[in-house]
Amino acid sequence: MLRGVPTTARLLGLLALAPFVWGIATHFSPDLTAWGAARLGPRFVAPYVQLFFGSAMLCFFCGALWGNAGRAGGALGVAALILAIVPVVWAYVVNGSGPVSDSMNLIFGFAGLTLLDLAFAYWRLVPSWWLRLRLPMAIVIIGSLAVEVYL
Repeated sequence: MLRGVPTTARLLGLLALAPFVWGIATHFSPDLTAWGAARLGPRFVAPYVQLFFGSAMLCFFCGALWGNAGRAGGALGVAALILAIVPVVWAYVVNGSGPVSDSMNLIFGFAGLTLLDLAFAYWRLVPSWWLRLRLPMAIVIIGSLAVEVYL
């Protein structure tokens, strides 16, 4: 699935999933939550690790799209630059209502970002390997946030 993705991008992408997987683990294990909260701090266990890191990752991913939008000129370039910041503005405006609603809002943000990834790939503004990296990451991230919403 990650074949053809540059090694550095693949490794950093997998590393970026660690806080989300850790959040799932602490969601389901009270002992792990207690250990993590005592040694790392309460912000580094579920649901806060997913929410804080998820917001940061959403902004980072949008920034990567924004940087690639500069490859386009004319009306497409303007549209791509504007579209690239929409999920960031969304996350800023709607978050802060509590872990369940914030998780749901981040799910919407990452789903929208995934649609933008598809559009940018269609417009050939991102590398050919982009979707092979971003789609699996989106699935893991959205899944980890869904744990907080539905379980």
